[in-house]
Amino acid sequence: MVAVSAVGFVRTVLGDVAPGELGVCDAHDHLFLRSPQLPGQELEDASAARAELAAFRSVGGGSVVQWTPYGMGRRVADLPSLSRGAGVHVVCATGLHQAAHYGRELLAGLRGRLAEVFVAELTEGVGPSGVRAGVIKVAGGFHGLDAHARWTMTAAAEAHRATGAPIAVHLEMGTGALDVLDLLCGELGVEPHRVILGHLNRAPDLVVQRQAAETGAYLAFDGPSRAHHATDWRMPDGVRALAEAGFGDRLLLGGDTVVAGARSVDGGPGMPYLLRRVAPRLALELGEELVGRVLRENPARAFAVDRH
Repeated sequence: MVAVSAVGFVRTVLGDVAPGELGVCDAHDHLFLRSPQLPGQELEDASAARAELAAFRSVGGGSVVQWTPYGMGRRVADLPSLSRGAGVHVVCATGLHQAAHYGRELLAGLRGRLAEVFVAELTEGVGPSGVRAGVIKVAGGFHGLDAHARWTMTAAAEAHRATGAPIAVHLEMGTGALDVLDLLCGELGVEPHRVILGHLNRAPDLVVQRQAAETGAYLAFDGPSRAHHATDWRMPDGVRALAEAGFGDRLLLGGDTVVAGARSVDGGPGMPYLLRRVAPRLALELGEELVGRVLRENPARAFAVDRH
């Protein structure tokens, strides 16, 4: 498979940068996040977010893509100062998660204008902050797509066509990757290399992973160090199999810190774990050169936009 060049720009919270400026990238994480599905575990502390970014920077991190979408406590106005203070590029998301994360009134208020909201946040800015999003986050369901997922993905495809922004997809427990690709790329016409599939390590089916990679989509192995998921100890198998099959240029790595207790500054693994433990573990299996490309070159292509 021929790799897509990292042309254009990446839209960060401090403005557009050349893709190569991202450096070592945590391709899927969260500085802020709030959901009724995670009561009492909100990521809302700006001081903790600042410390977490600094900790990531101290182990060599250069950029973080925050996948927190619309209506889930993104605190976008806080992101520029955090990015500037830590010296870490931050990309924020527009988009919409599963219906369970929202109240009915909020969802009703978005009917008929969802793509318009996404486009506005990508081109004009999120609310009064003026900070523009750089990626569209949507979500599938468990082994399938419900009406809400189809609605949000249809809007995401429309916003992508208007802006060129990549579409990042939460796969519930790592399932439904092929259904997502059938909808986004088959029915809605999004080019596969503009789609990033998250959480594939949570359902370590090597056949499905290869089928997804064969389309040209990016595969994010994220959320390591969760004892109830087949993550750390199965991830090298999946990554090695894909690399050996010629899909090393399709792979991304992320931390996906979603609750306060998972931050390194609160005693959890947090963002630094990706570079302290996951990357060295993968390097033993795959070599440092490939892992370096997964952390640097692949995100530069995956999150690049080729037009304003």
